[in-house]
Amino acid sequence: MGMTARVLAVDAGNSKTDVAVVAADGEILATARGGGFRPPTVGVETAVDSVAAAVERAFAAAGVESVEHVSACLANADFPVEEEQLAAALHARGWGAGIEVRNDTFAILRAGITEPRGVAVVCGAGINCVGMRPDGRTARFPALGRISGDWGGGWGLAEEALWFAARAEDGRGEPTALAHTLPAHFGHTTMLALIEALHLEQVASARRHELTPVLFATAADGDPVARALVDRLADEVVTMATVALTRLELLEEETPVLLGGGVLAAQHPQLSDGIRDLLAVRAPKAVPLVVTASPVLGAALLGLDRVGAAVEVHRRVRAHFEG
Repeated sequence: MGMTARVLAVDAGNSKTDVAVVAADGEILATARGGGFRPPTVGVETAVDSVAAAVERAFAAAGVESVEHVSACLANADFPVEEEQLAAALHARGWGAGIEVRNDTFAILRAGITEPRGVAVVCGAGINCVGMRPDGRTARFPALGRISGDWGGGWGLAEEALWFAARAEDGRGEPTALAHTLPAHFGHTTMLALIEALHLEQVASARRHELTPVLFATAADGDPVARALVDRLADEVVTMATVALTRLELLEEETPVLLGGGVLAAQHPQLSDGIRDLLAVRAPKAVPLVVTASPVLGAALLGLDRVGAAVEVHRRVRAHFEG
């Protein structure tokens, strides 16, 4: 066939990869899903192989061999040097003439806005925030955990909850219902038993994130320690958003602040209300919105921005993913 499509959109997260082939008129010629994208664990080439499997299926289904532009939003692309390394690895695959690699948080941001202007805070396993404006300027954080100044994210919240619960049980800290609700989730009656089970890996370390919903449920039942942690997360989300808005000089303009990732998408009332109330004080022109759109839509729109596609092409692509 050998015809050339306009854009290959790639959204490669830690747990799954989505790709879409977009024609010049905005028709979605094919989509495919692949495995997680984890270069720090498996190395860049092996990670790109998992994306390649999905791309090759999509190209075959679309009847194309290459595209004009590859728009790739990738997990673990946290520094420019990593973006360059990943762009070189993608370029070597020969999928398209132009290649742009961005952190996957940009896909979530672009999916939720009609023009490239806004800020997104994503709270999943970790926490991250990015912003963009139409002139191409962006704001971002390294988002590597505690070493880069982050607090929050499902992983961090679970760890914090365990810390308060352990101290409540042995008397070093104030009482909290977390001392009962956290061990109960894993079938234990005391924190000491849960601590031992985690230490001896009778409860797999990877299961700790299951404690985040337990923290929110305990907060909803009125526990002051759990509620204080939820309030601290609301403060952290608004702090990141406000810094990004300030850096992009968008504080004085009505600007969408998109909230994404599992922890924010769950829309816990205390967290959602806390974020809204704090934004009203610190960034009154910000408009908070929860993102539900597929991130691969954001990768596609970023690609269409880059090739200067018409408004109706953007609309058609959005209608496909939101329909």
